[in-house]
Amino acid sequence: MNARSNEFDLPAAADRVRTLLAREGAVLVAHYYVDAALQELAEQTGGCVGDSLEMARFGRDHPARTLAVAGVRFMGETAKILSPDKRILMPDLEATCSLDLGCPAADFAAWCDAHPDRTVVVYANTSAAVKARADWVVTSSIALDLIAALHARGEKILWAPDRHLGAYVQRQTGADMLLWQGACVVHDEFKGVELELMRAEHPQARVLAHPESPEPVLAQADVVGSTTQLIDAARRLDTDTLIVATDQGILHKMRAQAPGKTFLAAPTAGDSATCKSCAHCPWMAMNALSSLADALEHGRNEILLDPALGLRAKRPIDRMLDFAERRKRRVQASGDLARDGALYARVGPA
Repeated sequence: MNARSNEFDLPAAADRVRTLLAREGAVLVAHYYVDAALQELAEQTGGCVGDSLEMARFGRDHPARTLAVAGVRFMGETAKILSPDKRILMPDLEATCSLDLGCPAADFAAWCDAHPDRTVVVYANTSAAVKARADWVVTSSIALDLIAALHARGEKILWAPDRHLGAYVQRQTGADMLLWQGACVVHDEFKGVELELMRAEHPQARVLAHPESPEPVLAQADVVGSTTQLIDAARRLDTDTLIVATDQGILHKMRAQAPGKTFLAAPTAGDSATCKSCAHCPWMAMNALSSLADALEHGRNEILLDPALGLRAKRPIDRMLDFAERRKRRVQASGDLARDGALYARVGPA
């Protein structure tokens, strides 16, 4: 059930969570796709709202001993991997991800064994067991730069699990990549033909797309990027109307960052469907203020990991974070600060 339908008294639920965060010495870390009330509460209480890379950094560096993670399970696992001595609580441990579900650890290990000469790169949307088998973990904000760097060194890539993001990076870099055939249930539903029709209705609109979307959608995008990069693009692009091809949860932050602009959810279905733009993750929707309060009050829904598995999974994540920090320093030294927020940005449909 959607978390929104359970929140009959949002101010009271938010106050309860605020009190419990203070009592437990906890900090709230939320993804852009969760309900707006959770995003606002995270910001009001000194927490973080961000993409999965920002969430990982924040949770690692914050002094709080308890992290309340509003998102999906792999995000809580990543927080535990990076901060094994901290307590990680989530509103609902059943909030998972289709990319994670579509990449079972045993099947993935067999695939790796069949290609021992390749560098294994996995998307953050995977289990701790899959991460533990990887050489690198990436988020959508860093994937393009990392694969370009590995390609420049002559490395051949084994990529999992999102086939659309993998194919996009492959097209952009020319890297030799074998792709696991996973997909996000939200982004996989965006329709290129329907997007063409929407663009015809709004000829002045610019298109923002997450790289988990299918190629016919990405080919029409003015900017392709991670959630943070798309929010930055929404603010800086000189246009009044933006078509957004990612989870609708992001629109809350986009409207806050770019007031006065019109945001249209990209179409996921044709005219015969009951919902034309239905892009919202069912698992992100399971995050509720009331469930978060119960987790904090009773210590429920704690992420627990085998320490040895966590240590193996931490190495490729640390490599990603170190790479991201080095890239950030290079960008800052060059003075090209805009690039740091829009690695995928381009002008005009590709």
